[in-house]
Amino acid sequence: MRTEDLNYELPQEAIAQTPAVPRDSARLLIDLGPGSEPLDARVADLDKILRSDDLLVLNETRVLPARVAVTRSAGGAGEVLLLQPLEEADEGWWEALCRPSRKLRTGDLLSATAGGLSFEMGSDLGDGRRKVRPLHQGELLKALELAGEAPLPPYIHERLSDQERYQTVFSQRAASAAAPTAGLHITTELLERIVASGVQIQKVELVVGLDTFRPVTTEQLEDHQIHSEWYQVPEQTFAAVQLARSQGRRVVAVGTTTVRALESAAIDGQLQGRTQLFITPGFEFAAVDAMMTNFHLPRSSLLAMIQAFIGPRWQDLYSTALQRQYRFLSFGDAMLLERERT
Repeated sequence: MRTEDLNYELPQEAIAQTPAVPRDSARLLIDLGPGSEPLDARVADLDKILRSDDLLVLNETRVLPARVAVTRSAGGAGEVLLLQPLEEADEGWWEALCRPSRKLRTGDLLSATAGGLSFEMGSDLGDGRRKVRPLHQGELLKALELAGEAPLPPYIHERLSDQERYQTVFSQRAASAAAPTAGLHITTELLERIVASGVQIQKVELVVGLDTFRPVTTEQLEDHQIHSEWYQVPEQTFAAVQLARSQGRRVVAVGTTTVRALESAAIDGQLQGRTQLFITPGFEFAAVDAMMTNFHLPRSSLLAMIQAFIGPRWQDLYSTALQRQYRFLSFGDAMLLERERT
């Protein structure tokens, strides 16, 4: 597939800079299938929109406060953005983005402005990434909570006054470099109403990496090097998905990250590990029937998943959303998609 087929014109004014208030006031574009005009709704209406026998699956990952302002040992300000711990014999090393990268040398020490946290610089990993080793007293997470903040996507230029607005209300373990953004629209009260309507809720964990924002730069989509992410699907969730599918009930995933976790587990029954699953047109879905998702960047791997899910009609849906002044990307509005079962 040509990557250019995943392109569309995204006006800067359509990119949401702040989250909806309240969360579930975000708009929801409901896809009714080929040849039908999509409906306008609100995420707050989800308890009435979902079917009473649906299975709703959420990604409960939490964003790590991994962006840390630092001072270089040679003088001058800098920044460390932790991405993921490295799986190697040397304990404590992380993959990170560091600024100013050209002035940093192996062995340099960078000191955070708070939290008693510092970083030892390691080798260059390429693509602007470095090895770093956090040095701290006590738990790293506690040190990061004092010294760091959640890394917002590069297209959001306004500072977030309340860091919890970039966390879902059901988040658990802090590990991700980015939020599972479709879940940002859901409130505790909405979840309670959804359960009261008869819908079953299960959860997965997929640790979201910053590469989720990286555009596809290859001419052919299949030549793109997809990033890997750690996921875990609890046995209870996996069993609930299998039962729902066997009974002809819908499995509704909140977000592309939930889709990736469920489909990774469905391929070979492996319920945890690192996944490099790249969902592109022609992929045969084995777990997910419907998806609530935000509007994604042009030429992105997430948009490739949307085309795999509903085909090229996403172009009409995105065009309609822009005409109706929906807000796009991480803090933007959402859409509810359903694929045709084969």
